[in-house]
Amino acid sequence: MTETNPVLCAIDRRGIATLTLNRPEIGNAYNGALIAALGSVLARLASEKALHAVVLRGAGRHFQAGADLSFLESLRRASPEENLDFSRRTAAAIAALQHFPRPTLALVRGGCFGGGVGLSSACDIAIAAEDALFAISEVRWGITPAPIIPLLVARVGARALSRYALSGERFGAAEALRIGLVHEVAPAERLEASAERVLESVLKAAPEAVATTKRLIAEAGAAPDTPAFRERLAVEAASRRLLPEADEGFQSFAEKRSPAWYSAR
Repeated sequence: MTETNPVLCAIDRRGIATLTLNRPEIGNAYNGALIAALGSVLARLASEKALHAVVLRGAGRHFQAGADLSFLESLRRASPEENLDFSRRTAAAIAALQHFPRPTLALVRGGCFGGGVGLSSACDIAIAAEDALFAISEVRWGITPAPIIPLLVARVGARALSRYALSGERFGAAEALRIGLVHEVAPAERLEASAERVLESVLKAAPEAVATTKRLIAEAGAAPDTPAFRERLAVEAASRRLLPEADEGFQSFAEKRSPAWYSAR
């Protein structure tokens, strides 16, 4: 019997890739195959020049219900090298999503637990359905969310993370919005429309300017505010204004038309 592909990928004519975590029978819980597939598809998409954005979602009722416990149990019986290798590959897949060169959007419905919180947090934008449910639940199983802790501290701060990562308790979409884990909460029936509104705005933005801005945001969050870094930002801003993409941006605005990079549905 052929195994189901654990991560589906579809690219529409606008250059938006939709990645669907595809283990709906167990809430899209991750195992070695899902992590490997996610890393592989992200590596492939990173070289797609015509790509504008990536949407991450789950098949079925849930976004992602954390780890497949039977898989984790098999890791406990595996060699120390194999056990460590999987943790490294998990961290690498999260990093690949976080640092993907195009904007990424998580569309969260149903359960978003453990590693699922890490995946949604690794995306630039996260929109949740009103009935979405979150938990950083690893401590309930006697393990830790170590690979995603730096990311979660950056997203919600140490104070909010302390409560939910130390207790493992569940919380709803409204609380996820309050602490900054998601950007927007929408009625379940309006989730797709909310995503489309954001994606439409992304499509109107210049792709390379967006990619550079995303990289600078990450660097600014990690780099000290030094004269050297400020000078680098000044040089970037000045040089960017002279590029062909800026020519088209200014010209299309003046002519009240869509820019050449915009592709409607």
